[in-house]
Amino acid sequence: METKTFEQLRRECLLCRSCQLCETRRNVAFGVGNERAEILFIGEGPGENEDIQGEPFVGRGGQLLDRMLHAVGLNRKANIYIANIVKCRPPGNRDPQPQEQEACHPWLREQIRLIDPKIIVCLGRIAACYMIDPSFKVTKQHGEFTEKNGRLMMGTFHPAAILRNPGQKADWFTDFQALRDKIVEICTDTELVYPVGDTLIPIAGRGESFQTPTHGGG
Repeated sequence: METKTFEQLRRECLLCRSCQLCETRRNVAFGVGNERAEILFIGEGPGENEDIQGEPFVGRGGQLLDRMLHAVGLNRKANIYIANIVKCRPPGNRDPQPQEQEACHPWLREQIRLIDPKIIVCLGRIAACYMIDPSFKVTKQHGEFTEKNGRLMMGTFHPAAILRNPGQKADWFTDFQALRDKIVEICTDTELVYPVGDTLIPIAGRGESFQTPTHGGG
């Protein structure tokens, strides 16, 4: 794949027909967020709401993810980017097949190259196994940081898993707190922000103490 700008990459991805998922999709969910973010979140693939709106994590799971992000000073419109392993919805929300993941890999690879994040957070088993280690066990290894290809990677629970098993929310929040601490440690250009009404107010940066809003945490 030749070198492209982010916008060129997005436009071409929206026309992609590299695998069978193009036959049943409504919209390509290319990604959303700050294209210069130091933190990249990667999920497995779009669901029904994402297929309709063309944006990752906009259903119930996405709303829960946004609340957890807000609790640690992160926001998809400000200081992170969110993408998926595959950009088109697998029928019936089934797991993306290996050949579909490989067909979509050039798009994700170029997103990573252009964003150049310092930290990649894998949401769920499929993303963690694809990006970190095929034997990754989310229930045992969630929240652990691994260096790979010059970046720190962490696997954690998919928000859909938290909706199915709310008892894991405390561990999920611990993972996000660890992520917040790592951002403060190594991300020099990331300003943590917390929502106040409809306004994002920066309240913590590198070396500063944190304040977690009482309404956050999802």
